[in-house]
Amino acid sequence: MCPGNIQFNPRIMIRVRQAVPTDGQTIARFQEKLALETENIHLETHTVEAGVNAVFFDSARGTYYIAEAAGEIKACLLITREWSDWRDGWMLWIQSVYVLPDYRKKGIFKALYDHIKQLVEDRNDLKGIRLYVDRANERAIRVYRHCGMDGEHYSLFEWIKK
Repeated sequence: MCPGNIQFNPRIMIRVRQAVPTDGQTIARFQEKLALETENIHLETHTVEAGVNAVFFDSARGTYYIAEAAGEIKACLLITREWSDWRDGWMLWIQSVYVLPDYRKKGIFKALYDHIKQLVEDRNDLKGIRLYVDRANERAIRVYRHCGMDGEHYSLFEWIKK
């Protein structure tokens, strides 16, 4: 694999790179679309923009990666880290995944995933990749299984302040 440039569809050249602050507005719009599409939630634009920008100004919060095709951002995801004392290293969590509808099923998420997986394979302090998915999101589950992930090991429990 050539980091940064991956081609899965002969008509689409996909470039994966770490996002920079000037990508923030696009990422924020993607997050608003994601919330509406997956949970029918309308997010407040200023809150999402502040949240996205916070990641760029404090790397401990995470790192965004984007996929570009035809010179435009077509997808993004956020990577956060969790310390694993069992493995003496970091687990990377994939979050906030969004691919523009016209670019789904074209290998763009797989390009992003393969880029992150390569980061883990190249560094001794990184031990694996995790993500969570709504059990009803069968399309996403199929994509993640196709990438070699499984959902057999853990169940997610949460409490969220209202």
